[in-house]
Amino acid sequence: MNEKSLISLEKIATRDAYGKALVKLGGMNSDIVVLDADLSKSTKTADFAKVFPERFFNMGIAEQNLIGFSAGLAASGKVPFASTFAVFATGRAFEQIRNSVAYPKLNVKVAATHAGVSVGEDGASHQAIEDIALMRCLPNMSVFVPADAQETFQVIKKAAEWNGPVYIRMGRLAVPVLFDESYEFQIGKANVIREGKDAAVFAVGLMVQEALKAAEELSGLGMEIAVVNCASVKPLDQDTLIKVAKQTGAVVTAEEHNIIGGLGSAVAEVLMENYPVPMIRVGIKDTFGESGKPEELLEKYGLTSKEIIKAVQQVYHKKKNK
Repeated sequence: MNEKSLISLEKIATRDAYGKALVKLGGMNSDIVVLDADLSKSTKTADFAKVFPERFFNMGIAEQNLIGFSAGLAASGKVPFASTFAVFATGRAFEQIRNSVAYPKLNVKVAATHAGVSVGEDGASHQAIEDIALMRCLPNMSVFVPADAQETFQVIKKAAEWNGPVYIRMGRLAVPVLFDESYEFQIGKANVIREGKDAAVFAVGLMVQEALKAAEELSGLGMEIAVVNCASVKPLDQDTLIKVAKQTGAVVTAEEHNIIGGLGSAVAEVLMENYPVPMIRVGIKDTFGESGKPEELLEKYGLTSKEIIKAVQQVYHKKKNK
């Protein structure tokens, strides 16, 4: 994709894009079925329920049954999208995902919304900050984190075509549209959306927009920062990661997730084994969230372009003083 310096003023929540994608893809593939745990208005699966009521199942507040039922549908040849809030999907139903979906490698798509502290006022009990780590550690499980509405549609489309378990992480907060209709998400591929030679920022989700803001501001200070969208957290594009690390010599990761176990850990694992460079992880510093307005929480927990700029300057300094 060509370098992009301006972020669209249009904002769409990835959960909204998810609802629309299900309807469109449901009309193209009659095997797609959708299940929810009594949160269809919030997860936007209600859009699918209106158009395809015979292929929608409200399992009630019973997340473990949601996953088990989805596994049965997948074993019967259907393509189930199982939806609820990320904290319940990955936490309450972890054992069912592990033993009934990942272990037998069944074709279930766990599509979770309301991830991260940007959930806002619902507070720590509803703010999943460990879900990427939980899903990434499971054999056979793929993990995708779209950055905007267009990428969400692409992720849902590819997930429906992909044969195997998938975890898709989406948010509640409306975020800027970064990509146009020409954009194509590819499983196992990272997307370099801005070139640079002084340092690189690998980001996912709403932190991609913050990385672009940081790169734009740093360009005014004479620094050329690469920005890489790593929506395919697993499988991760090791070749691109290593190539960009070699080109820049300094790396920052940015995610709305605990710095333990998420994108930062995944990138560190690859670079430590292949091409170690100075690196800093921007994310939630191993603490729980709290109730508050999404923007205020993102500021409090350091999930802003300001923190990315600070981290870039630090790794650049380390690179220069190696």
